[in-house]
Amino acid sequence: MLRLTDVIIDCPDAMMLAAFYSEVTGLPVKAGSHDSWAGIQLGEIELAFTPVEDYRAPQWPDGDHPKQFHLDFEVDDIEAEHRRVVALGATLHQDSVGRDGFGWRVYTDPVGHPFCLCRNKGVTWTDEGPVWQTGD
Repeated sequence: MLRLTDVIIDCPDAMMLAAFYSEVTGLPVKAGSHDSWAGIQLGEIELAFTPVEDYRAPQWPDGDHPKQFHLDFEVDDIEAEHRRVVALGATLHQDSVGRDGFGWRVYTDPVGHPFCLCRNKGVTWTDEGPVWQTGD
Protein backbone atom coordinates (compact mmCIF):
# COMPACT_ATOMS: atom_id res chain seq x y z
CA MET A 1 0.00 0.00 0.00
CA LEU A 2 1.25 3.45 -0.88
CA ARG A 3 0.24 6.44 1.20
CA LEU A 4 1.19 10.07 0.73
CA THR A 5 2.42 11.34 4.10
CA ASP A 6 4.23 14.63 3.42
CA VAL A 7 4.45 17.47 0.94
CA ILE A 8 7.86 19.04 1.53
CA ILE A 9 8.58 22.58 0.42
CA ASP A 10 12.12 23.92 0.07
CA CYS A 11 12.61 27.42 1.43
CA PRO A 12 15.22 29.72 2.97
CA ASP A 13 13.63 29.71 6.48
CA ALA A 14 11.51 26.75 7.61
CA MET A 15 9.91 28.36 10.66
CA MET A 16 9.01 31.59 8.82
CA LEU A 17 7.28 29.77 5.97
CA ALA A 18 5.55 27.36 8.37
CA ALA A 19 4.23 30.37 10.30
CA PHE A 20 2.88 31.88 7.05
CA TYR A 21 1.03 28.68 6.07
CA SER A 22 -0.12 28.19 9.67
CA GLU A 23 -1.90 31.55 9.40
CA VAL A 24 -3.22 30.72 5.90
CA THR A 25 -4.66 27.34 6.96
CA GLY A 26 -5.62 28.24 10.54
CA LEU A 27 -3.69 25.18 11.76
CA PRO A 28 -0.80 25.27 14.23
CA VAL A 29 2.83 24.66 13.44
CA LYS A 30 3.55 21.17 14.77
CA ALA A 31 5.18 20.81 18.17
CA GLY A 32 8.83 19.95 17.76
CA SER A 33 9.23 22.04 14.61
CA HIS A 34 12.61 23.76 14.36
CA ASP A 35 14.91 25.62 11.96
CA SER A 36 15.70 22.45 9.98
CA TRP A 37 12.18 21.03 9.70
CA ALA A 38 8.83 22.61 10.41
CA GLY A 39 5.43 21.17 9.66
CA ILE A 40 1.67 21.64 9.71
CA GLN A 41 -0.59 18.59 9.94
CA LEU A 42 -3.37 18.66 7.32
CA GLY A 43 -5.43 15.57 8.16
CA GLU A 44 -3.24 12.60 7.27
CA ILE A 45 -0.75 14.71 5.29
CA GLU A 46 1.95 16.93 6.72
CA LEU A 47 2.85 20.11 4.89
CA ALA A 48 6.55 20.37 5.75
CA PHE A 49 9.19 23.03 5.21
CA THR A 50 12.92 22.50 5.02
CA PRO A 51 15.66 25.07 4.38
CA VAL A 52 18.04 24.63 1.46
CA GLU A 53 21.30 26.42 0.80
CA ASP A 54 21.24 28.93 -2.04
CA TYR A 55 17.45 28.77 -2.29
CA ARG A 56 16.20 30.11 -5.62
CA ALA A 57 12.54 31.03 -5.74
CA PRO A 58 10.45 29.72 -8.61
CA GLN A 59 9.41 32.43 -11.05
CA TRP A 60 5.81 31.82 -12.06
CA PRO A 61 5.02 31.57 -14.95
CA ASP A 62 8.65 31.78 -16.19
CA GLY A 63 9.96 28.38 -17.31
CA ASP A 64 13.62 29.16 -16.45
CA HIS A 65 12.88 28.65 -12.76
CA PRO A 66 9.63 26.65 -12.95
CA LYS A 67 7.17 26.47 -10.10
CA GLN A 68 7.68 22.67 -9.66
CA PHE A 69 4.49 22.42 -7.58
CA HIS A 70 1.69 24.57 -6.24
CA LEU A 71 -1.01 24.30 -3.61
CA ASP A 72 -4.72 24.84 -4.24
CA PHE A 73 -6.93 25.98 -1.37
CA GLU A 74 -10.69 25.74 -1.93
CA VAL A 75 -12.36 28.66 -0.13
CA ASP A 76 -15.93 29.63 0.62
CA ASP A 77 -15.34 33.41 0.40
CA ILE A 78 -12.62 34.27 -2.10
CA GLU A 79 -12.69 38.02 -1.42
CA ALA A 80 -12.24 37.65 2.33
CA GLU A 81 -9.49 35.05 1.88
CA HIS A 82 -7.78 37.27 -0.72
CA ARG A 83 -7.58 40.14 1.76
CA ARG A 84 -6.36 37.81 4.49
CA VAL A 85 -3.53 36.11 2.55
CA VAL A 86 -2.30 39.41 1.09
CA ALA A 87 -2.20 40.87 4.61
CA LEU A 88 -0.14 37.83 5.64
CA GLY A 89 2.43 38.53 2.92
CA ALA A 90 1.17 36.78 -0.22
CA THR A 91 1.41 38.52 -3.60
CA LEU A 92 -1.37 38.26 -6.19
CA HIS A 93 -0.16 37.39 -9.70
CA GLN A 94 -3.24 36.32 -11.66
CA ASP A 95 -6.97 36.81 -11.12
CA SER A 96 -9.18 34.32 -12.95
CA VAL A 97 -12.35 34.85 -10.91
CA GLY A 98 -15.38 35.56 -13.05
CA ARG A 99 -18.22 37.97 -12.36
CA ASP A 100 -20.15 35.06 -10.86
CA GLY A 101 -17.50 34.80 -8.09
CA PHE A 102 -16.15 31.43 -9.23
CA GLY A 103 -12.62 30.71 -10.46
CA TRP A 104 -9.16 31.03 -8.97
CA ARG A 105 -6.40 33.47 -8.10
CA VAL A 106 -2.69 32.71 -8.27
CA TYR A 107 -0.47 34.08 -5.49
CA THR A 108 3.07 33.58 -4.34
CA ASP A 109 3.99 33.05 -0.71
CA PRO A 110 6.66 35.23 0.93
CA VAL A 111 9.49 33.17 -0.61
CA GLY A 112 8.04 32.83 -4.11
CA HIS A 113 6.12 29.51 -4.14
CA PRO A 114 2.86 29.79 -6.09
CA PHE A 115 -0.47 28.80 -4.57
CA CYS A 116 -4.07 29.33 -5.58
CA LEU A 117 -7.27 30.30 -3.85
CA CYS A 118 -10.10 28.52 -5.67
CA ARG A 119 -13.86 28.93 -5.55
CA ASN A 120 -15.51 26.23 -7.60
CA LYS A 121 -19.13 25.80 -8.63
CA GLY A 122 -20.77 22.73 -7.15
CA VAL A 123 -19.13 22.91 -3.71
CA THR A 124 -21.17 23.17 -0.52
CA TRP A 125 -19.31 23.97 2.70
CA THR A 126 -20.15 22.04 5.88
CA ASP A 127 -18.53 21.84 9.32
CA GLU A 128 -16.56 18.84 7.99
CA GLY A 129 -15.24 20.80 5.01
CA PRO A 130 -16.20 21.04 1.34
CA VAL A 131 -18.68 18.59 -0.17
CA TRP A 132 -18.48 18.26 -3.95
CA GLN A 133 -21.86 17.78 -5.59
CA THR A 134 -22.04 15.07 -8.23
CA GLY A 135 -23.77 15.52 -11.56
CA ASP A 136 -27.22 14.07 -12.03
